Amino acid sequence: MIELIIMTVLVKNKKASFNYHILERMEAGLVLSGQEVKAIRSGKTSLFGSYVTIKKGECFLVNCNISPYQPNNTKEEYNPKRKRKLLLKKKEIDYLQGKIKEKGVTLIPLSIYTKRNFLKLEVGVAIGKKKYDKREAIKKRDIDRNLRRRIKR
Repeated sequence: MIELIIMTVLVKNKKASFNYHILERMEAGLVLSGQEVKAIRSGKTSLFGSYVTIKKGECFLVNCNISPYQPNNTKEEYNPKRKRKLLLKKKEIDYLQGKIKEKGVTLIPLSIYTKRNFLKLEVGVAIGKKKYDKREAIKKRDIDRNLRRRIKR
């Protein structure tokens, strides 16, 4: 029997593909509280400026802003930018740690999506783009936009 897996992208890091060359993509689970899950599903999350670190054999999502689901009903000690643990296998963590040791390679979150009833984070192994690469991407985007306009006419 074929099982249909429906994945819905809830949050996307829009600047990631502009600022980085994505070399690889990997899926990781997230350790969240109940209200954080509700906040992510309702769209109160931003991946802007967030990154992934590895410390003592564990992966963490750092600087991801998950606003409170119900601000008036939230505990005072709730920190929207706290570190959140990522669920990865030991082999995957070792592999990522080896990649990070290469010069200029970093781990960035690309998107948060649902897979069945679980929230997953797509982590990208990336290298930062230079300024001239970004200019080239903008130029290419403008050319494509002009071509589409001419085709419509």
